[in-house]
Amino acid sequence: MDTLTSGLASMGRLSRGITVMDESNLIRKENTDVLILYDAEGDANCRAVREVITELDLVVQVKPQPIGFNNNKGPKVPMLDVQKANSKGEGMMLKGKDVILDYLYSEYTVMGSAPESSESLLDVITRGLPSLLRLGRGIRMSRAIGSKEWALPRPKKPLILYNYEGNQFCRLVREVLTELNIPYESRSAGKGSPRREELFAESGATQCPYLIDGNTGVKMAESADIIDYLYENYALFTPPDELLEMASAVVTPLLKPFYSILAPIQAGSYDKDFYLKTIQDEISSSPVVIYTYKLSPFCTEATSVLDGLGVEYTEISLGLEWIPGLIDEGGAEKRATLGSMTGQTSLPHIFVGGKSVGGLFSGNPGLIPAVENGSFTRMLKDVSPAMTRTLRVF
Repeated sequence: MDTLTSGLASMGRLSRGITVMDESNLIRKENTDVLILYDAEGDANCRAVREVITELDLVVQVKPQPIGFNNNKGPKVPMLDVQKANSKGEGMMLKGKDVILDYLYSEYTVMGSAPESSESLLDVITRGLPSLLRLGRGIRMSRAIGSKEWALPRPKKPLILYNYEGNQFCRLVREVLTELNIPYESRSAGKGSPRREELFAESGATQCPYLIDGNTGVKMAESADIIDYLYENYALFTPPDELLEMASAVVTPLLKPFYSILAPIQAGSYDKDFYLKTIQDEISSSPVVIYTYKLSPFCTEATSVLDGLGVEYTEISLGLEWIPGLIDEGGAEKRATLGSMTGQTSLPHIFVGGKSVGGLFSGNPGLIPAVENGSFTRMLKDVSPAMTRTLRVF
């Protein structure tokens, strides 16, 4: 789905941000100014600037500004800090799309101004299309960064990314770099760029995106591999599928009353004291316990998050699903008992130190919100200080 919507976003912008401007109209400076772009990948005005950066075949230092970073509550981007070559700290800060584009065209093109086609009605109409198609990706700081409770690793040196704006796979990588607030050097390598020869010498191919991490020595292509690498090295976990979160936000409030009625009916007549003691024994048997269904994508995502965090846990499966014929013997009774204990009959259901955290996205307060606000770490510390020393990034 990500690749499809990113591809449609590129198609929606037609040829913008793909091909380098004709060499006869470019001004290539021997002593290159340092351009520092304060950027949010999903912002339409930032996109317009990045398209021109590709078309002018420039190298820029990107400092992502996602919402949530330094209490950023809205777009103050794009901004371009220009550090003049051979100057002694001289520079200027340009704010806003129009001011930045005027400067770039005046400094790096022979004609000194934007082509008429760049402000056509079609161009203006389609400028915000990628943001709509990508459902707000590349705008907000990822919850995978967690809170100050987590000693999240940060790259000491900016990463290097060979890319160009109109490439659908490059977009996916830049979104994650923005959401994880990772500074990087963007080396434009659009169609017709001489920098593709540099890229070929580096990697043996001209494929974009191509990432170089001077902090680890890693060099890699393929957007999916790069994204996995970024989450593994610079995030607490790989965030769950956003479609699942959207589905949870809509479906859970609607189905919770239904499940609360259905669970005891499905369980029928059973020894409530026996199953209450069984649940209490199970959730006390390990610092972290998670009840799951084997076929539930929510349960799969929850265990993946715990695995990514490096948390040791005990998984108790109630069967394939809650549907009769798929749930294990005694599963319906445990489900009903969990509901009477906590008010939650849906799975996954996570317990830390015998206390309910809830499900993946919701509950008391839910696994993802608990990791995000630091309460999950504090609960682990209270229950098992030794366990926190085994966490991947604590």
